[in-house]
Amino acid sequence: MNGATGLVHYRGTCPPGCDPPVLFCGSDAGHSAPIANNVALFIVNGSMKWRVRMIIGLALAMAPLALAGTDRGENSTAPSDEPSRFDFALETAYLFGAINPPANYQISANFLTARVRWGDYLDRRGFFRGYNQVYLSLLAEPIIRGIENHYFGMNVGLRYNFVRPGCRIVPYFSGGLGLGWIDSQPERFGGQGQDFTFNILTAAGLSYQFSDRFSGQLGVLYQHLSNAGQTDPNPSLNLFGPQVGFTYSF
Repeated sequence: MNGATGLVHYRGTCPPGCDPPVLFCGSDAGHSAPIANNVALFIVNGSMKWRVRMIIGLALAMAPLALAGTDRGENSTAPSDEPSRFDFALETAYLFGAINPPANYQISANFLTARVRWGDYLDRRGFFRGYNQVYLSLLAEPIIRGIENHYFGMNVGLRYNFVRPGCRIVPYFSGGLGLGWIDSQPERFGGQGQDFTFNILTAAGLSYQFSDRFSGQLGVLYQHLSNAGQTDPNPSLNLFGPQVGFTYSF
């Protein structure tokens, strides 16, 4: 270590006349903070761009299937009109904050979801022909941009699927309530007041049945996080964004 410059270490050789790169400085340690911030920003932006590209790519991949509708070749098999009893789904969404003073939030929301069919209206005619499902979702949500860092929770709710005879495209609407924990930072202005929070999820979109066992979903998701006034202030979070998912039915 050089006492005059505070240089901690340098590996390698340098030709005469050049200055060796400084990796860590004792007396100027504060200069490493901007470097760390830039690296963190690069990682966060990379994750966000990857997530957005994945959602756009899946949307483009599913678009031809959705536009195909009921148009099938001779070797194609129409999905069964009798829905499966159970669903197991992996879902992901990229959510953007709205009405959340003062911070701008972006959250990567990832769900592991189980659904059970509960009642159906397949004997109906028209748009409301379909069936109900009860679901349970486990939530793991890294906070890409915002005051806090992560949210974990669960959500229980209902989903209705609008089924047309012989059609692979199934519109859906769902909503539920749940609870979870966030790494709150109440000492910061605009931060959540406590770790324990409630959540509300509402989603709508289209499901495309690749077969009686597999399907893909593309939709929009709204999420609300709040501790229901258990702290004052209670800033809460309101988030919207695109969602994709894949489902195995049995």
